[in-house]
Formats: sequence, C-alpha cells, structure tokens
Amino acid sequence: MRLRITRGPLRTALAGALLLLAACDRDPTGPSARPDDGLRRDVTTTSFNGRIRIGVVPTATSVTIGSAADFTIRDKETGTVLFTGTNGTAQVTLESVIYSWYRLQVVCGSESAVATRKAAAEAAGYPTFTEFVPAANCTRLFLGRFDPPPASNFAARTAFKDRLVAEGHSGTDAFWVVKADPGATVYRVTRGSQSVTTESPVVLTSSDGIVTIGGVRYRDMAEVRVNGSGSLAGINELPMEEYLYGVVPRELGPIAYPYLEALKAQSVAARTYALSGLGKRASDGYDLLATTSDQVYGGYSAEHPLSTQAVDETAGVAAVHGGRLISALYHSTSGGHTADNEEAYASAPIAYLRGVPIVQRGRGMWHKPTLQRFKADNRTSLRTVRRGDLEADWSRYYRWSFEWTMDEISQVISLYAGQPVGKVLEINVLERGPSGRALLIEYVTEAGTFTDTKDRIRSSLKFIDANGNPTNLLSTLFFIEPLKDKRTKQLIGFAAYGGGWGHGVGLSQVGAVGMAEDGRTYDQILKHFYTNIDLVRWY
Repeated sequence: MRLRITRGPLRTALAGALLLLAACDRDPTGPSARPDDGLRRDVTTTSFNGRIRIGVVPTATSVTIGSAADFTIRDKETGTVLFTGTNGTAQVTLESVIYSWYRLQVVCGSESAVATRKAAAEAAGYPTFTEFVPAANCTRLFLGRFDPPPASNFAARTAFKDRLVAEGHSGTDAFWVVKADPGATVYRVTRGSQSVTTESPVVLTSSDGIVTIGGVRYRDMAEVRVNGSGSLAGINELPMEEYLYGVVPRELGPIAYPYLEALKAQSVAARTYALSGLGKRASDGYDLLATTSDQVYGGYSAEHPLSTQAVDETAGVAAVHGGRLISALYHSTSGGHTADNEEAYASAPIAYLRGVPIVQRGRGMWHKPTLQRFKADNRTSLRTVRRGDLEADWSRYYRWSFEWTMDEISQVISLYAGQPVGKVLEINVLERGPSGRALLIEYVTEAGTFTDTKDRIRSSLKFIDANGNPTNLLSTLFFIEPLKDKRTKQLIGFAAYGGGWGHGVGLSQVGAVGMAEDGRTYDQILKHFYTNIDLVRWY
C-alpha cells in the first residue's frame, strides 16, 4: 500500500520550514492511566511541598549519576558526604540484593480489617506480608510466596489463588506482584578506583543545579534507592514547575506546534495530572514515571523557551471540579470527537470527561463516523509508519488505515488468545459508544470466538509496523471489513479504517493546537475538553 496523508491545518509552508527544526519534537503523546485507577487524590496546598519525584530509571541493577559541574554525593539519611568531584560520574549498585517473591495482593484496607484477614490466613498456614501505602491510606495484604521471574510457576500460582478464593481468603480480583522481603539494604557507590557503602539511599547535587542520571541531564537532585521489587531506581527530585519544563515539550512539541495558548493548556493539564498523582508510586520511592504510563518527561535537555514560557505563565494553575483536582487525561488525536471516559475504561461516568467535537481550522467539525466516510478520507497507512518520523502537521493520524493478510491476522489474534487460533473467519464490532468508538469486538476463529472490550481492543487487534512488529492499534475509532479476492471471492485478509491516536478521553492535544490557531485562549481550550471545570491557582 502507498502512504496517503491527510493534511491538517498547519500551513504547508510553515510545516516545511518547521520540519527542519524538529530536534525536540515528536507526535503528541498522552498518559495511559485510567481515570479510576486511584489517580485522582485529595492533594491540598498544605500537604504539597512544591516538589515531585520522578522515576527516570524505574528498575536497574546499577545506576550512574553525575554532573558536568562540581558535585557532592551524600547519604540521604545522615547527610554524610560520600564523594565530591567535578565533571564526573559515580556508579551505584546493591552490595546485597534483597530476595524478591511473587505475592498475591488480596486487599488494601484498614489496619484492623487487614489484621483480621492476616490472622485467618496465617492460621490456615499461608505466608503473609503487609505494606502500608500512605498515598492511599490503606494497608496491603499479600498471601503466598513463589519464585519471581524468570521462574515458570504460572500454573502453580493459579492453583494457589483458586484455593484461596475457594477458602474465602481472597477475591477473584486479587493479583500477583513481585515484592521484596524487608531487611538491610547496602548501596555501594563507586567512583574510579574508590568505593564506599551505605545503608541509606544516595543523593547527588551539583553547583550548577544540573545532574545526570543514566547519562541524561536533569534539574536539581539525583537519587538512587531500592524500589518496591528490590532492584534499584534512579529518581529525579525537583520543583514541580521545573519538572513541567521537561514534560510540556515532550507531550506537545513547541517546534512542530508553536502555539502558546495550546502549550499553556498542555501545561495546566500536565500540572493537574502531576498534582493528582503525587504518591501514586510511593512503594517504588517516587511519584510518577517519565513515560506514557504517566507523562513523558525528558529532563533538562528537552526544555524549550516557548514551552517554558507556557509553564511560567500558568504557574500553579490547576483544573478542578467540585473543588477537587480532576483526572486530567489527554491524548494525541481524537479523530474528530473525544470519548466519554466510560467508552475507554470500565469506570462510572465522570462529569468533566464527556465527549466533545473537535474544532478543526477554526470550525466545529464532527460528522457521525461511517465506514464510507473513513474510506473516502485521505489517510496514513500504518504499515509505513516508523517510530521517530515527524510530519509537521496537526496529526498524520487524524485518519489512518491498515490491511492484514490472513497469516498476519492469525498471528495477531493468536497472540491475544494465548493459543494458535488458525484462520480468523470474522471480526465484528458488536457495540459502539456515542463517539463511534468500538466498545465490544469479537474475533471468530477456527479455534473459537474471542472477545475484547473498550480501550483494551487496541492491544488485542494489533497492526504490523514497518519493522514487522505487532503494535497496539492507534485508537478504537475504526471500522473493519473483510478483504476478498475479486475473482474467487475467498477471504484474503481484513482492512481497518480509523481515526485518532490514543484513548480519546479528555484533552486532544492536536485539537488544542487547532483551537489556539483559531485564537482561543488556554482557559477556553481546557473548558472545552474538560466540561464544567474551574481553573484555580493551586499554589
């Protein structure tokens, strides 16, 4: 198939010029967290100290920290100086690794409720483990103890869980996690031929306020500590506003999308997301990840004057509904209409996460999606996509298409089903939401019929990218039809015609660009995508 591209509203001449300046830009991204996953928390100005902790190296056996300026490495707890230096690095490793186990998390509840459940499980002879989670104000109870990966014990763990459910010690919603046994942790810090050990996490600060973690530059402070699974994590702790300097240009590139009001809207959404996520990953020693699991954070090297201006001009501003921080979900491209939150996730309707039409080139543009309309629109073939490409446009994924051969679709559905499925005979979207997104899909195969729902459909109906890798479908706003040989009428594959990229909930990043281009202000943009919200100066 040949590449076909839908031109968006950025001017063609501007697009050509900006393409040359794409060093810090990419397609817009957005967090993948669900609105009901505990993300929205009550965070008050009295409990917020102005700083945030980001897991920039979530798990590693060693972490390298350093600085190009004068730096000091200290024991975090005692403040004891371990090393000083200039323009150098140090490597932090674990002298002795705490052994980790697969444990079944059965509840996170009050101390008294957990104590009762724990006593009953121990009386039945089951190993127990508890962990208090400050962010959620509850205590987790884990049962059982099995060897962690790469051990192959899925069947044994499944049988164990089934037994606990049958005996009333667990619900069916319990899940396995890898947790480390408590005990003394010894960190070894090595610089050149010298090394020291300490039992406390290690922090590094520098005279110019710029540190490196894993070779990447960040502001303020570097820290290395053990995470919840017993390996090391590299953490960047810094003021919230300085964190946003490294988030906004990675989430909405200021070179390809040089519209200040759109960047200001992105700044407020990112700040609200970060504030409501404080403590989300406390068991791993930090608040958020630096990836699309939370928000993409590129550190000091990612900063750009225009996005920094957007952060500064909205300093402290957050979005609230009913006095509480909202779950400020956002995504790259809606395809014409954003989604109600329950179209993407198994959650109750949220008042401010209602689907709305997108303004394109200054006009409200939304037509009920149909297969005929999607096939008629110019579109990008996903088979030609290579990560890292840049097209200075609203979005090359406003409309897209993909065709699977019979072998490819069998591979994709077999991967989802966890077994060979033979020929895929039919793919049927059984239910759609108000925005047109698929809510329920079935895959009819020689091995039986398999179903999937809502945003998870993107991971079951993967496309094959230019490198030959199965990759999550860009969105659930698509139509799919069988492909048949014109002469024999035999089924030879399937074709999808879709629009948008991401879960479709909340702020559309390229939609925000279009509204900014049309002269809308950042508050108008935010109140369009998050209905009935207020903007307040949170700190």
